[in-house]
Amino acid sequence: MLTLADLVESLTGQRPPNLEQKLTDAVIDSRQACPGSLFVALKGEHEDGHDFVADAFQRGAIAAIAERELDIGRWKGEGGRWKGEGCPFSILHLPFSIFQSPISNLQLPACFIVEDSLKALQQVAAYWRGKHTPRVVGITGSVGKTTAKEMIGSVLCQRFCTLKSKGNYNSEIGLPLTLLKLEPSHQRVVLEMGMYDLGEIAELAAIARPHVGVVTNVGPTHLERLGTIERIAQAKTELVEALPGDGVAVLNGDDPWVRQMAARTRAEVFYYGLDQTCDLWASHIESQGLEGIRFRFHHGPETIHAKVPMLGRHSVHTALAAAAVGLVEGQSWEEIIDGLRGAAQLRLLVVPALQGSTILDDTYNASPTSTIAALNLLEELDGRKIAVLGDMLELGAYEEEGHRKVGRRVLDVAAVLITVGERGRLIAEAALAWGMEAEKVIIEEDNDSAIAYLREIVAPGDIILVKGSRGMKMEEIVEAMTNEPMTNDQ
Repeated sequence: MLTLADLVESLTGQRPPNLEQKLTDAVIDSRQACPGSLFVALKGEHEDGHDFVADAFQRGAIAAIAERELDIGRWKGEGGRWKGEGCPFSILHLPFSIFQSPISNLQLPACFIVEDSLKALQQVAAYWRGKHTPRVVGITGSVGKTTAKEMIGSVLCQRFCTLKSKGNYNSEIGLPLTLLKLEPSHQRVVLEMGMYDLGEIAELAAIARPHVGVVTNVGPTHLERLGTIERIAQAKTELVEALPGDGVAVLNGDDPWVRQMAARTRAEVFYYGLDQTCDLWASHIESQGLEGIRFRFHHGPETIHAKVPMLGRHSVHTALAAAAVGLVEGQSWEEIIDGLRGAAQLRLLVVPALQGSTILDDTYNASPTSTIAALNLLEELDGRKIAVLGDMLELGAYEEEGHRKVGRRVLDVAAVLITVGERGRLIAEAALAWGMEAEKVIIEEDNDSAIAYLREIVAPGDIILVKGSRGMKMEEIVEAMTNEPMTNDQ
């Protein structure tokens, strides 16, 4: 595990003696601090981590990285470790020379003052990554990154001791925090890499130094920030550009934007997809509703029959990506299939709801591509189909076209459409324009109104898809529809 000596060496380039205390964890939320941990004070949109250094120390953190000196000595927290004026802790301003500093007699807890806390966190993570020798798999794409990360991790752990980023730890903060959990026993690391602008994936790759780069697709997500699909593709290409000559770029051969990335990498290229020219391709895809999907893998002369517990025909691309990484890493088909079968279905959850209905909870996020994929799954299921769709955010110039494409698809799938929000109205208008009956299209302004209408019409056997961008908080609809309403007598 990372020690205080490692921390100092990573920040100064000099290794002090007698500081071998282990850092049990690295956190940015003081509530997650535990005895022996490192707390990194970051400035957020709503909170400033510098206001919680004392809380982290109270919970047992032995080191903190911050951008300014704090008067923690005067902290008088109820039940705290320190009261009054005499708080025993050290403040060290970086950069400094360990030969000119009393660091060998460091009084813990210690607060290291740096110019930029985030850059310091990334510097420590890059140092710690360099101390280990696992093969690193980086994953990017407009949609499906987290699910692909979980599937790939499930496949790799059938043979290798594997570390993977938790949740959607895919940012300039989450990725370094994941790397700080590296241990000598880890043979593989699976990291999701997200971005909002050009250069960000390149920065993540410089920290993580991936050997394998997986690109799932290129779509209009974050178009509001990047402006064009071409710039989104350019941003995703940064991953394959960062791969070494002995690395492997695992590319979705069905996506023309992704396929052309092969020209931008020094690494070997491995294509996956439905196209028979791909190195690994799938055929005979059959959705079995909530039971999963069945299909056949094809790799060279091999044909492998598979059934995996993933929902919707579109999930075959995720299975292909995970299998491709397994093949690249030398795994057997038995290990690959076992990994695919053992992976949990993420994001889209199937939950029983009021009046004997079923909800497809896909409220994590939404883009035109992922929403149409969810509608395709809805189409495959038995029962009256109700689509509850909210605004899809950050689409930029593609906003109107993207929402209208979803509305066109709704017409062929849903018996009832309920939209939420100003942009959701565009979905409804498109469905009406394409011929959906007006009484089947309900336009609501907020979640509460959508909940009220759903409660009126829901019936046994209904299948209800709920999907929208995170900012719409449509999980409120799922929660309301899976809990009995309170009555005046309760």
